[in-house]
Amino acid sequence: MMEYKGYFGEVEFDDEAKVLHGEVIGIRDVVTFEGESVAEIERAFRDSVDDYLDFCRQRGEDPDKSCSGKFVVRVSPELHRRLSMQASAQRKSLNAVVEQCLASHVPLSARDMAAAILQTRVSRIPARKQRAAKPAAQGRK
Repeated sequence: MMEYKGYFGEVEFDDEAKVLHGEVIGIRDVVTFEGESVAEIERAFRDSVDDYLDFCRQRGEDPDKSCSGKFVVRVSPELHRRLSMQASAQRKSLNAVVEQCLASHVPLSARDMAAAILQTRVSRIPARKQRAAKPAAQGRK
């Protein structure tokens, strides 16, 4: 995963086209990029983000940001009650308690986040069956 100006890019290898293809993730707009090497894909990612920001500026629109810091979470009434009680006991807001709980379960840096995402994807790939080694053919005498 790559980061530039607060935007994150995810890259995959296109085996058919033999190129690296990437997309800016976490935004509603579609921003893609590609390259044939690590250096090219990094440059293309930065160029695509800059082009996107310029395009938005020319149109007088605010560029989409990956996260606003606000989202709705639905939980059971029992969990809601427990969180509210914890917040009251700690003399904190419910938001502060929920943020503290979430922060303790999410990697802190983009690099840690990328490693966690990669690990999750790798663990989903089914293990290949090991082929039994065939005995070496014996020569005829």
